[in-house]
Amino acid sequence: MAHHEIPLERRTLHGHFSRDLKPILTVDSGDSVSFSCLNAGWRTAEHEVFPDRDDVLDAGHALIGPIEVRRARAGDTLVVGIEEVRIGSGGVTQAGGWSTPLNDRLGVGDGDTLTLLWTLDAEADLGRSDSGREVALRPFLGVVGMPPDEPGVHSTGPPRPCGGNIDCKELVAGTRLCLPIPLDGALVSAGDGHAAQGDGEVSQLAIEAPVERARLTLSVRDDLTLDNPIAWTPQAWLTFGFDEDLDEAAAQAIDGMLELMWREHGVERREALALASVVVDLRVTQMVNGVRGVHARLAHDSLR
Repeated sequence: MAHHEIPLERRTLHGHFSRDLKPILTVDSGDSVSFSCLNAGWRTAEHEVFPDRDDVLDAGHALIGPIEVRRARAGDTLVVGIEEVRIGSGGVTQAGGWSTPLNDRLGVGDGDTLTLLWTLDAEADLGRSDSGREVALRPFLGVVGMPPDEPGVHSTGPPRPCGGNIDCKELVAGTRLCLPIPLDGALVSAGDGHAAQGDGEVSQLAIEAPVERARLTLSVRDDLTLDNPIAWTPQAWLTFGFDEDLDEAAAQAIDGMLELMWREHGVERREALALASVVVDLRVTQMVNGVRGVHARLAHDSLR
């Protein structure tokens, strides 16, 4: 299988999803790609803004792509092996100062925005804020996904069945993310480096950091049909749900988990629901991307 290095330049960056974007690279199933990327706000580790940015088409996250996968067909599944995620030396987190339902409920929708600037030590897995706080780093890509098979420009903000801004902190190096492919060729893009994040991403930002190096392996499966993403980590299986309504997002995640328990363990749906009530954890992935994200987690050693 081939390995492809993608340079960080204007040609390889974009800030929206669209099936009409021209691929920057075409790969075979099983090939891997490596790249670096700006942070979500199109800034470098030194917090400098990328100079050549379109205010409309680049309004979303800075992403590398799209990458076409030969012989990927709509209805197949794209398996993204996350081999490496290394973040840059600086990051930023902000809170308050803009109106959202949560910010307004918490009383921080008005007034100044608090900004934490982080110094990041990838070797020590340590982040230190300019206010003197230290946190452990667990870097991952907030965005991995494909455009919907609909014309026009689509925001990078909300997660979709075909992926996108999932913002799941468990998708670190060593995991596999499985996405239903919406259109021939897949046209996958990735970016949005997060040095660390809690479930929920409650301020709307993690430690937003540029990606110094990420390596992904892109493979196509035609024997697996999905409605929403699922993921394998060394510790657990994950299934995802996305909707403006948190209850519906949770129901989608549970439905995906029941399907997975049948596929992986041969457990009939009603028994799977009973067992899920005992061994499956339901977590709020994120609350901030226009739709709510929920993931269900089944540890590998929980069913014997």
